[in-house]
Amino acid sequence: MSSSFFLLPHRRVFAAFAIYSFILGQLFTRLPAVKAEMGIGEGALGLALVGAPVGTMISLTLGAPVIERLGNRLALLIALPVMALIYAIAIHATGPLALFLMLIPAGVMIGAIEIVVNIEADRTEAAMGRRIMNRSHAFWSIGFFGAGLFGALMAQLGVSPQWQLGLVLPITLVAVWYFLRDFEPAAKRGTDNTDKAPLVARPSLGILALVGVSLSAMLLEGGSFDWSAVYMSEEFDTLAIMGGLAVAVTAGSQALVRFFADTYVERFNPVRIARFMQGAMALGVLFVFLAPTPLVGLLGFALIGGGTGVMFPLAMSAAAQRTDRPSAINVAALAQFSFIAFLLGPPLLGFVAEYAGLRWTFGVILPLVVLSFLLSGKLESDQEKLAKSA
Repeated sequence: MSSSFFLLPHRRVFAAFAIYSFILGQLFTRLPAVKAEMGIGEGALGLALVGAPVGTMISLTLGAPVIERLGNRLALLIALPVMALIYAIAIHATGPLALFLMLIPAGVMIGAIEIVVNIEADRTEAAMGRRIMNRSHAFWSIGFFGAGLFGALMAQLGVSPQWQLGLVLPITLVAVWYFLRDFEPAAKRGTDNTDKAPLVARPSLGILALVGVSLSAMLLEGGSFDWSAVYMSEEFDTLAIMGGLAVAVTAGSQALVRFFADTYVERFNPVRIARFMQGAMALGVLFVFLAPTPLVGLLGFALIGGGTGVMFPLAMSAAAQRTDRPSAINVAALAQFSFIAFLLGPPLLGFVAEYAGLRWTFGVILPLVVLSFLLSGKLESDQEKLAKSA
């Protein structure tokens, strides 16, 4: 396919999301091998994985001024290859403490990329006059799906995690050169605010309710990416390829839902969509928890991936439409508190896996799915509530 196909700005944004998640997903596909090489339990492995969230939170909190000085284009062209390089180095860690420390700078790159790609998606959809945010995140899931397939193939061929992540570096360099070398940042929105935002946006009661709506989805999404490969490896005596396939199935079903989500959200009430997705998540958790065979487990991860696909975007839209405070403050509060759960929760679920079993890593989230279901009425905007009461 000619590179001219990717000259349109929104397609370059899609490519950036996919390249980013392809790099990010590699480590998770090989966690069973990493765990075996280090000779550690799920708890120690989970603590090691916290290094990336620590770096990401540092970057999300303090990185915006640095990115502003570099510019979105240069920040993206630097951060993607550096992230791949850091992961290629980190995979050589011989113990959980070393892995934790090596993943901190990887997390800093993750945070920087998160800022850039989401800003570019927002500004590009404003320039185009149509929504692309859900579709952009669909390409994030597609990239993760590709990482799952690549990791599954490498594991089945007996390629070591070190060689796999080493190969990702030249793949990244080629992809960045081919798709992003002419990347030009979108123009700022006319409503962009240059005022300095608070480091931590205080959540109101309404925003805390929206955190509750999205919490189970964030934990299940992160938990599936962190632990699905280990689950398949340790719960079933199966082929090495199945661990990577679990990651791929989760991301693939999530990508499918996200790709078509905007049409259905506009056609149906967001509350109805949310409750349908939460039902799929609950069913997926039960399948994973009770799975007698690997195929049932894979079906469970497919339901989890699809169910989690639009929950956070729906909550973000509801936060932006609230009229109690400026939308920027509400969005920042929801993003910060939900992202903490997404980043820190899944690695810490390793302690549940170590002391209660990998099935309970997912089973303990089922009550939170019920809580999210009960709170999903909060997705209704203030304007919709006024229209109903009129």
